[in-house]
Amino acid sequence: MKLVVFGLTVSSSWGNGHATLWRGLIRALARHGHRVVFFEKDVPYYASTRDVFEIPNGDLILYETWSSIRHRAMAELADADAAMVTSYCPDGIAATDLVLDTSRIVRTFYDLDTPVTLSKLRASESLTYIGRRGLREFDLVLSYTGGGALEKLQSELGARRVAPLYGHADPDVHHPVAPTEHYVSDLSYLGTYAADRQIALQRLFIDPAGHRPERRFLIGGAQYPDTFPWQPNIHFVRHLPPSEHPAFFSSSRLTLNVTRQAMAKMGWCPSGRLFEASACGVPILSDNWEGLDSFFDPGREVLIAETTEDAVAALDLSDAELNSISRFGRERTLAEHTSEHRARQLEALLASTSLPSFPEGSSTAMMEA
Repeated sequence: MKLVVFGLTVSSSWGNGHATLWRGLIRALARHGHRVVFFEKDVPYYASTRDVFEIPNGDLILYETWSSIRHRAMAELADADAAMVTSYCPDGIAATDLVLDTSRIVRTFYDLDTPVTLSKLRASESLTYIGRRGLREFDLVLSYTGGGALEKLQSELGARRVAPLYGHADPDVHHPVAPTEHYVSDLSYLGTYAADRQIALQRLFIDPAGHRPERRFLIGGAQYPDTFPWQPNIHFVRHLPPSEHPAFFSSSRLTLNVTRQAMAKMGWCPSGRLFEASACGVPILSDNWEGLDSFFDPGREVLIAETTEDAVAALDLSDAELNSISRFGRERTLAEHTSEHRARQLEALLASTSLPSFPEGSSTAMMEA
């Protein structure tokens, strides 16, 4: 199968969660013999933090303007089996027009930011990746968010066939490693700064640091403002490339997952970091949202915190109790939430949506996989 993707970025993991997810998915698809051609706009803030320059069994095509790449895109689509436009693609509307006007391919949209998309839509804010045509002409619409979000994509944007394609972790990248001294912490948090996560971060991370001044707290991420309420026992490391994530997580006694407000409100939207941390064998303390118990068993595979007291109580658990959480959580991730699992789900969805031009025999094989 040849899949052409018009996305945000796969080359830089700075300040976004798309890149790491795409890297794991592309590696898994490549192992199955599929080829991915990824079109990415070459913007300065990703160019200066680029940490991937090629993708396995595929092509990463960086471009400056849509007009300069349009004919190349047409040529790649001409012999493709499927094409995909993603949320936050800078030229998503133009790419959508091109994909929808191409025959004999499975035309797919993948919204990795569904709650944000729906929120902007209701606020009448413009989107760079969905235009007047909405989603009604796509053969398949995938969402990083499940639950009620799928119905809203149909009722509010006209999607005909929808399915979830959740986050995941690549065990070849995310696995336990020896602790690194400067990452050692009692409670860590890895994430780009977001204003709509700040209330939860205050409640579940900053306030607990005040209650346990003898403990070491560590934040890793980008875009944190000077006004952030640091405390003496809260330490900071700037943006970490994905290669450093295993060391960061493996050096944590406990790590915190905080979901963006719009996503937590809608539910059924597990962060990719949730699975990455679990695959690295660290016990996870997470904010609560609808559907979380479908991915991990609360109290056994993940700890839930709604209040500062909950977070402090988790910090006070014994090493044996935390090790049990991490062991069961990692087993669940490896059994259900790897990039390999998502690649097989994508294969099956594309095959079951396919037109006659889809590679012969792939539908049965992919569905059985």
